[in-house]
Amino acid sequence: MASQPMSRKTRNTLELVVMYAIIAVMFVIIIYPLLWAFGMSLNPSSNLYGASIIPENWSLVHYEWLFTNPRSNYLLWYKNTLIVSLSVATVGTLLVSFTAYAFSRYRFRGRTYGLYAFLLLQMFPVLMAMVALYILLNTIGLLDSLLGLIIIYIGGNIPMNAFLVKGYFDTLPKELDESAKMDGAGHFRIFFQILLPLAKPILAVVALFNFMNPFMDFILPRIILRSPENYTLALGLFNFVNDQFSNNFTRFAAGAILIAIPIATVYLFLQKYLISGLSAGATKG
Repeated sequence: MASQPMSRKTRNTLELVVMYAIIAVMFVIIIYPLLWAFGMSLNPSSNLYGASIIPENWSLVHYEWLFTNPRSNYLLWYKNTLIVSLSVATVGTLLVSFTAYAFSRYRFRGRTYGLYAFLLLQMFPVLMAMVALYILLNTIGLLDSLLGLIIIYIGGNIPMNAFLVKGYFDTLPKELDESAKMDGAGHFRIFFQILLPLAKPILAVVALFNFMNPFMDFILPRIILRSPENYTLALGLFNFVNDQFSNNFTRFAAGAILIAIPIATVYLFLQKYLISGLSAGATKG
């Protein structure tokens, strides 16, 4: 006797179960390292193997050490990272918006080759330019400085982000520009008062990524920065587990957990623009 075909309701139920199972597995993969790091940060000892997700004798001694111990440069590293992140997010997003606006709204000689150059630059990893960046910063006297690090971050983020924002500007009707010109508006007024407010969703995405990158990046600060007073958080925290007599993974975990505070704050501040960007992207053609 032939088996009866699976009903549509049963098939939908199975698909829903599989979908929730995949989400649950991904959630465990993502949340487990975070819980483990948080548990390590509450462990009063420095023993990595004795740490657990829920310590028996938990303590905030590592957090207290980061903020109060005279030998800790954690607050200085935090300040350096915030300076770099805010500068890159603000200046970088503004320069990207100018660049994207020019490539989206104007036709000039070399425009096509400029777009090709942006695509070409995205194909090569930043590691290929590390030696050249080191020599460049050393030549202009910006090696081992936050300003040099900021310039490299801003310049490196422009090609990819400008191409992304240009695509969003292309979806905005040019009739808006023409109507504003008929009313006597100039190029800067059109850009700042009409197009820039409409592009808030994509600019929020660019600003968030630009802000997060200095908190997460280790390789570039490792090459450029030499003085401990100029370290960013990623580079400074590395010393907690790298120095010969400072293999303190629990203190490292405490410092790493606190990195999430400014990133989460910026994300919550920009989330309404991120959500509107997703909904706008689904309707604009």
